[in-house]
Amino acid sequence: MAEARGTAPIHDINWRRNLYALWIAQLMTIMGFSMRTPFLPFFLEDIGASDFSSQALWAGAINAGGALIMAISAPIWGIVADRRGRKLMVLRAMFMASFTVSLMSLAQSPWHLLGLRFLEGGFTGTVAASTTLVASTTPRHRRGFALGMMQTAVFSGASAGPLIGGILADQLGYRPTFVVAGLLIFASAFIVLTQVQEHFVPPQPAAEGKDTGPSTRFLLFGAAMMAMIGVMFALRAGNSAIQPIMPLYVEDLAASSSIATLAGLTLGIAGLTSALSAITLGRLADRIGHRRILIPAAFLTAALYLPMAIAQSPWQLIALSGLVGIAAGGVAPSANAVISNLTPAAKRGAIFGFTSSVTALGGFIGPLGGAAIAAAVDIRLTFVAISVLMFLGAVGVLLAIRSGVDLDAEGEE
Repeated sequence: MAEARGTAPIHDINWRRNLYALWIAQLMTIMGFSMRTPFLPFFLEDIGASDFSSQALWAGAINAGGALIMAISAPIWGIVADRRGRKLMVLRAMFMASFTVSLMSLAQSPWHLLGLRFLEGGFTGTVAASTTLVASTTPRHRRGFALGMMQTAVFSGASAGPLIGGILADQLGYRPTFVVAGLLIFASAFIVLTQVQEHFVPPQPAAEGKDTGPSTRFLLFGAAMMAMIGVMFALRAGNSAIQPIMPLYVEDLAASSSIATLAGLTLGIAGLTSALSAITLGRLADRIGHRRILIPAAFLTAALYLPMAIAQSPWQLIALSGLVGIAAGGVAPSANAVISNLTPAAKRGAIFGFTSSVTALGGFIGPLGGAAIAAAVDIRLTFVAISVLMFLGAVGVLLAIRSGVDLDAEGEE
């Protein structure tokens, strides 16, 4: 069946070509973003953050700053996507990401990095933009697979990026690594520009008195949508809370001189296992239903964060991070597929924009909360707090189902 206003009929678009091109581009973009993660606290030391507490707090603020601005800007870009086209929004996000990440190589103080992260948060948002484009050009019966593929790109990039970034930082230095990351993101934007199709048809204004379907507000505040947003918020907050403190945790546990490389491996393994899990479980969810994957995966993710608080070596952290990645890989594809299925095509950009805004708040609260707990109390307590938050998100999904909501119901196309 053709999609509603806002895009061309799916059968007129080579959705597989779009999916694979966007997969490669998203993989490269997330790699570029995450290459800075394992050495950011150490780079901050070079430019003015001289002790553990200030490094943790600055790293948390820099990670959180972009997420806060993204929470404000994402709904606006989502509405623009529905009116002007989804491919245009992907290009905007990737080209701006290339610009801001490259400029970080010139930073002379922590304030410079924070300002660039604010700019990055306002004009990027590649995951939401790419997810909306894929959801709008993929047939419904393949949407779980396609969105699982996109999450695989995110997780794979988050896996390879820290490892590559850590190695480059140890071998080349911190500033050249930012430049390499920016060039990688620029290449991803070029792939989208030349390889991705979207025959966008602007929506026509509704005739007076004509029923345009459920309002955006009605869609957002349904029980199922709220549950999906809640569990995605918890997943994002937990993942982002770890990023600024994990290099410091590894440094505390390790006796190695290549701390950035080891921190990159610790952060990256979760992305690798999540990538494999997302594509496998996304395809399985298309067959057996998303709730049968989403609920156990969310509860298992919550449970696996707890033993990370008592790790005694980086290798224990690596093993546990890998297990967390397997569980987390089952959450995001199913949650995104449910959101897509609940949303009419003409409003999909706006809905993904708003949901991205809420999850971006998780990216804001997570680093600040994780860094604050680590600096004020103990770095290990951060993992306990993440576990509790993820457990609450899983409970929200369970309560939505018990209230009679069918997560596998099909909405209007």
